[in-house]
Amino acid sequence: MASKIKVDQLETADGSGTIALQNQLSGMTGVSMPTGSVLQVVQQVHHTFTQINNSSSYVDTGLTQAITPSSSSNKILVVFSIQLGTNSTSSQNIQARLLAGSTVIRMLDNIHNSVSHALEAQASFQYLHSPSTTSAVTYKLQMKGTSSAHFRINNYNSSANEACSTMTLMEIAG
Repeated sequence: MASKIKVDQLETADGSGTIALQNQLSGMTGVSMPTGSVLQVVQQVHHTFTQINNSSSYVDTGLTQAITPSSSSNKILVVFSIQLGTNSTSSQNIQARLLAGSTVIRMLDNIHNSVSHALEAQASFQYLHSPSTTSAVTYKLQMKGTSSAHFRINNYNSSANEACSTMTLMEIAG
């Protein structure tokens, strides 16, 4: 049997006043949440195999997600994990950049393959961004190779959610 406590008021510890409890939690909004609270979470799961051929300029990876902050003082925690591979048996560096709109906000340099076989790896990254807006912000991950070898975004067996790439955005109260 579940227990219930029914009260109309709570008295402060020093006896200087009371706190009315009528519907206090029903009106709770993101504006009243304490600093550091997670206000919303959105995620993109990317199941599409993408091969990028001999690219010396940045190209889209398919990881793109938008979020609309509820306050310009809030921050967005960007978390991505991407399943990578190269067909190269020689040294291959892969570089990534994170964009907010068209602005580069973070670089991830030298995801490196220096072994004598093709690279299969998962790269993960987190970044806390202060967009200072209440308009929608679209985050996008782009990548390029630094040699002539191909690299690819490997996403296998989408029905079993194996080896997929993800981007998760969390709005944090500022």
